[in-house]
Amino acid sequence: MLQKFDPRNRDLVVNVNGVLSHRDQARISPFDSAVQGGDAVWEGLRLYDGCIFRLTAHLDRLRASAEALAFERIPSHAEITNEIARTLQANGMRDGVHIRLTLTRGVKVTSGMDPRLNQSGPTLIVLAEFKAPVYSKGGLSLITSRMRRPGPEVLDQHIHSNNLLTSILAKIEATGAGADDAVLLDGRGIVAETNATHLFLVKQGALATPRTVACPEGITRATVIDLCGRHGIRCEVRDLSLVEFYGADEVFCTGTMGELAAVTRWDGHGIGSGTVGAMTSRLSELYRAVTLSEGERVVA
Repeated sequence: MLQKFDPRNRDLVVNVNGVLSHRDQARISPFDSAVQGGDAVWEGLRLYDGCIFRLTAHLDRLRASAEALAFERIPSHAEITNEIARTLQANGMRDGVHIRLTLTRGVKVTSGMDPRLNQSGPTLIVLAEFKAPVYSKGGLSLITSRMRRPGPEVLDQHIHSNNLLTSILAKIEATGAGADDAVLLDGRGIVAETNATHLFLVKQGALATPRTVACPEGITRATVIDLCGRHGIRCEVRDLSLVEFYGADEVFCTGTMGELAAVTRWDGHGIGSGTVGAMTSRLSELYRAVTLSEGERVVA
């Protein structure tokens, strides 16, 4: 699975700290903390008919991550929303758009990792692209990575940081094995998440999803759990082993970039019937409906 260039994005306007520039002219300082040490936090947002789904929840998570890293002068929700709107308007966007929102610690006065070298406040980057959900709706194949998600005693994964090397190394493993994505376990050998998404299994009409001990709190994951509550579908949040996923009737993954996508093969095991299951299809429809009805308007 490899994303393809969308020609509609050839002349994108990118927003770096309020400066709108063509994608080829957009600039970030070599002294910026994102360049110096991956010292930044991020969110992925999706635009549906002029509205961003769960915008406040995403901005809450962004702020919580920035506060955990002791960023100073974090912009308000209103300020960030205004910059998102300006970027979308500059690109003439109102649907079928994915937004990568990045907040770095900012520009340093000299090279080094000490946060005291950051004296000008954070850098906000808004990158909006025309991008449909990236995962195949026909079913994904997964492998289990040799990489591990650390627990909070090493690095709390609830900090949604730009330090993504573990995920990148796992993705390299998946690509080398001919799979779409890789699954990372925690230090105990319990399933955490994939390199990019959260996971759910379906067994005898009920759902289960791993606890977020060694992975971030997912916005799409939370929405699926909420939809289960609204529609009388049993859903457990607990530790889950590889064997439980191998023996599931259905497996699917969740994320803003790809919404809901079925998993039909994992470590050479066929999952269920090997096709997209009825529960996955039902929840995908429910998710699509709620994204269209409960978004927060940012462009007319």
